[in-house]
Amino acid sequence: MDLQLTDKVAIVTGSSKGLGLAAARALIEEGARVTICARGEAALSEAAAALARVATRRDAVLAIPADVSTPAGAEAVVNGTIAKFGSVDVLVNNVGKAGGGDIVTTPDDEWQSAFDQTLFPAIRMSRLVVPHMRRAGGGVILMIASIWGRESGGRMTYNAVKAAEISLAKAMAGQLAADRIRVNSIAPGSILFEGGSWWRRQQDNPVAIAEFVKRELPFGRFGTPEEVGEVVAFLCSTRASWISGTSVVVDGCQSRAF
Repeated sequence: MDLQLTDKVAIVTGSSKGLGLAAARALIEEGARVTICARGEAALSEAAAALARVATRRDAVLAIPADVSTPAGAEAVVNGTIAKFGSVDVLVNNVGKAGGGDIVTTPDDEWQSAFDQTLFPAIRMSRLVVPHMRRAGGGVILMIASIWGRESGGRMTYNAVKAAEISLAKAMAGQLAADRIRVNSIAPGSILFEGGSWWRRQQDNPVAIAEFVKRELPFGRFGTPEEVGEVVAFLCSTRASWISGTSVVVDGCQSRAF
């Protein structure tokens, strides 16, 4: 199936590894031009080189070291993309982080950090790209949320920010439909990749993680970043032209919500 993404311009935040890198790769392989960004310059350079090797055209990858949890970082990514490619057709809000414990032991600064690192980057990046998408006659915005934004599970702060992203996507979808801008969220389940949180837990306690997989993952394995990236590419394409305002679960039947 041709996803008709050739020459489309996408920004993927938090894209030096994991889900962001897989999303960028899926878009690159479909012929899109992609801006990737992250705070770590070394990892970002490695990611850009890996993407360039699978790109279907030269100069398809733009890497911008930036912290999109800050207004200046978000502006640098969007302005750099416009300067290089001239437009923005797709935004994938992937960057996110949440810590803390229970309601008693989690201080205000942990709560603030969770929202500053996850929800506000999505708000700022979306606000910056919408005027460009309007001028172009349409676009796509995706939030990489989580099944733990749809039901209880994971860290409490993570639940809150991922639920907020799903809610934000739904609200934006209604606001922007008249501009032919589609907005959706993706809710991955437990995804394993080297250096990720599940990978680190697996290294620390392989027996406990094996028990978790047996108990919680019906297919008997973790999901992969590539399985999420392929869904990202589809939702960004014209093949998904009538999908907006929804949350697409990609979890191998892990979650229990309807």
